[in-house]
Amino acid sequence: MSGLLALLDDVAGIAKIAAASVDDISASAAKAGSKAAGVVIDDAAVTPKYVAGFEPKRELPIIWRIARSSVFNKVVILLPLALLLSSFAPWLLPPLLIAGGSFLCFEGAEKVLHVLKPGHEKTNPEKQVEKGDPVHLEEQKVKGAIKTDFILSAEIMTISLSAIEVTEVWIKAIALGLVGVGITALVYGAVALIVKMDDIGLWLTRVGRLGATRALGRGIVKGMPIVMWLLSTVGTVAMLWVGGSILVHSLAQMGWHMPEETIHHLAESAAHLVPENLQPAALWLVTAACDAVLGVIWGMILVPIITKLVLPLFGSSKKAAH
Repeated sequence: MSGLLALLDDVAGIAKIAAASVDDISASAAKAGSKAAGVVIDDAAVTPKYVAGFEPKRELPIIWRIARSSVFNKVVILLPLALLLSSFAPWLLPPLLIAGGSFLCFEGAEKVLHVLKPGHEKTNPEKQVEKGDPVHLEEQKVKGAIKTDFILSAEIMTISLSAIEVTEVWIKAIALGLVGVGITALVYGAVALIVKMDDIGLWLTRVGRLGATRALGRGIVKGMPIVMWLLSTVGTVAMLWVGGSILVHSLAQMGWHMPEETIHHLAESAAHLVPENLQPAALWLVTAACDAVLGVIWGMILVPIITKLVLPLFGSSKKAAH
């Protein structure tokens, strides 16, 4: 009997350890996913443009192809690279995060310039589908979307890795895997819904027996451009905020604490100006606003450097290759 009780006690201990590990995994995945919010929102805002111009019956298959490649990139390629990085070269993480944050600031600043200067041409314009062989055009669009997704996925996995504070490699691996699969499902599920909302609205206007149902369908069709604009705007703000935040925290990890300390001081000063129950919200809002402003400033600095110095080099190399 004593042996059985000892065995049950061991099983209970193992169960407690497993439960604690599950808590670590879920907490790490949740924190890592929230850190990558800016990239996720922008990904959801940009991806629907890759199916623009194709027949409705091809929209979901195209989205599925991109989503499947996205999961492969995150789980099979980027996750092992991220674990190797954290195990053997953790000092590389802050510079990589700065590079990813700079990319977000650059993209956000490009979108801001596009609004302020309508004639300003983006460096990576989402071109409309041109006339030609539909199969060939689809292949081109899918390849372009997968390349863009790979860059965004690399940012997501790097940002997520930096947010996971546990030391056990297997917990990191599972948390990163959950983040990669979960974010992909969230993004491309939302993209599929967004892309098909027009069709849903039109279907309601045709089959609705009640006037309210048909009116709802017409409202969906008319409202989707506004939804896309709001999603794009939120994505831009989130990119600048997250990009600036990554820069501030990564610079602090590399030893330059002045930006982080200055923003924290400003946020605390602003929080003391409001009632105590509103202070946490004020602290977060001021910190996020400062990060976003820093993101805009850094992005505006990067725009001419990248567009006039970096991209022409790649352009000339492509021409030489041809």
